[in-house]
This record gives sequence, structure tokens and C-alpha cells, in this order.
Amino acid sequence: MIRLLAFCLAVGLVLAAQATTLSSAQAAPKPKLLGEYRQWDAFVYTENDAKVCFIQADPVDKAPKNVRRGQVYVLVTHRPKDKALHVVSFYTGYTYKKDSSVEVKIGDKKFALFTDADSAWNEDAKGDQAMIRAMIKGHNMIVKGRSSRGTLTTDRYSLAGFTAAHRAANRACKVEFVR
Repeated sequence: MIRLLAFCLAVGLVLAAQATTLSSAQAAPKPKLLGEYRQWDAFVYTENDAKVCFIQADPVDKAPKNVRRGQVYVLVTHRPKDKALHVVSFYTGYTYKKDSSVEVKIGDKKFALFTDADSAWNEDAKGDQAMIRAMIKGHNMIVKGRSSRGTLTTDRYSLAGFTAAHRAANRACKVEFVR
């Protein structure tokens, strides 16, 4: 149930972050940049009188190169009012194969994430926290997934700047740092 809530919250975050032109009555909140930290950016916005903070990074390398995909990125999101903290989500730019999982490797740590449409998450908050601890210590993060057409993709993210961006989002939303 918590992951379903996180999924719904993440979808709302993506829609808010990607919204460009809506009427003023329907305007989505526009995220404010807190700072750029090497490969990671930190943002904050207010939605329904609640603060939302997130950090975002794009992959430094995507394979195979000849596959057309939409936007590919990773987010770590805090929604303190909803008690959804340190939620890690991956967006792959294609629809994942039904009932598939995504493998994330950080150093010697491996994580298996569940998928829905073009997104992937850890099963629970413990998985998110373990992944964040690995991200703090790591240098690169390798994400492997399979599209609905059967194509295996591999995205490499740099973790340079992750800790500083995460701290900025934590401060903005008054969230305790993962230890």
C-alpha cells in the first residue's frame, strides 16, 4: 500500500515538474531550483499547502544507443506531509515489460525494483534507505531494465553530487538524513 501511495505521489511529482503551460486556474506548481550539485539538482515546490522536495539526475550514458526513448532520469522525493520520505524512483523513457523487474547496481550492492509502465521503485522504505546509503558511498549506479518489446537497456548514472543534493532537499523539507 505504501508503494502504491509512493507511485501515485511520484506520478503527481512528474506531472508537476513537466507541466509547462496550463491556465492559471489549473497551473501545476513550478519547482524552484535549490542548487546544482555536479550531476544532481535539488528542487522544492508547494502542492496543496505542503512542501515537496526532490533531487534529480539524468544518466551519463545510455545503451543501446540506437534505441529511441523518452526522457530518462532518477528522482529521490520527500513529501513530509504524506510521510513519504527518501522515495527513489526511476523513469526509463519506455514501457517496461509487464511483470518485469529492474536491476540497480551500486558498487557491490544490488537492488531489484518493481516496475509499472515506465517507472520503477523499491518495494518499501527500507529498500529506499538501503539504496540511498549505497548511493552516498558509491561513484556510479547502473540500471538495467527490459522494455515491453524485449530490448534490454543499461543506464549509467554518476553519483557525483548526490550527497550534497540530498542534503539540500533534506534541509528544505526538514527531513532527517539517512544514516
